[in-house]
Amino acid sequence: MTTDCNPAYLVDLVRELCALPRETEWVEFKGNNSNPREIGEYISALANAAALNGKAFGYLLWGVENETHHIVGTTFSPAAAKKGNEPLETWLLRLLNPKIHFRFSELAIEEKPVALLKIGRAFRHPVRFQNQAFIRVGQVKKLLKDAPERERDLWRILDCTPFEDLIAAERVTADEILKLLDYPAYFELMEQPLPANQNGILEALRTDQLIDACDAGGWNIKNLGAILFAKRLSDFPHLRRKAMRVIQYRDAGRTEAVKEQEDGKGYASGFAGLVGYINDLLPSNEVIGQALRETVPMLPELAVRELVANALIH
Repeated sequence: MTTDCNPAYLVDLVRELCALPRETEWVEFKGNNSNPREIGEYISALANAAALNGKAFGYLLWGVENETHHIVGTTFSPAAAKKGNEPLETWLLRLLNPKIHFRFSELAIEEKPVALLKIGRAFRHPVRFQNQAFIRVGQVKKLLKDAPERERDLWRILDCTPFEDLIAAERVTADEILKLLDYPAYFELMEQPLPANQNGILEALRTDQLIDACDAGGWNIKNLGAILFAKRLSDFPHLRRKAMRVIQYRDAGRTEAVKEQEDGKGYASGFAGLVGYINDLLPSNEVIGQALRETVPMLPELAVRELVANALIH
């Protein structure tokens, strides 16, 4: 399974956003406005506002009436939209700094087309579009530099929010957690017996801050839980590029690859397999004992383990 593009989840999400009493600083409703530059500015503003308001994501929603929040439908199609000859999504990503994760989705609700843009919150630095950072103040989008108090508060929050505490997957069910995370590996590595029921498993993961209860119901999987124990990091789109990858080159020039392997597991659950794969690539000697021959690696396994662990951390 994956945490993105679940149609039922997206429909529920849109209905939750429409049920808000008013437009918030981290949610913006649009009709058919498809101006690429304005969309880019809203990505910056909503990402920064989400961080400022303690939210994991900001949202831009087309096809919802601004005042009543009634679903009216839209003619805007993100998949077909372009800036010049460049697809809209590619153009937006190129002009964002840092390149945060965002995703367009198109769906039909009450037989009316709706487009949703889900935007990851700012992390470490305010998000800029075309070298300008934006923020939402109430329902108004403005330059971050023109709201000095908000800018000061945003930097304070960004400075004290560790990556591990951010949300990798929002509002998932208990069953989905057990499908997404390699919980048997967690209990094995912690040298703890596997609890007899689902509640015991969830409580142990929550206690170690791998997951947390979601205010809207269900659970949130934190970045810490996903990066360590994901069965497949590809299930968490913004963590996909952090997958463990080993490339063997023909020589020190690193111009010709001989072998390449990408392990999509979380770092903790996939660590032993990764070390074993690297050890198999390293040269070894054959030592003849009194009765049997034994293959001995030329590099100690402990050294390889430490090297891999440090590479993952840094």
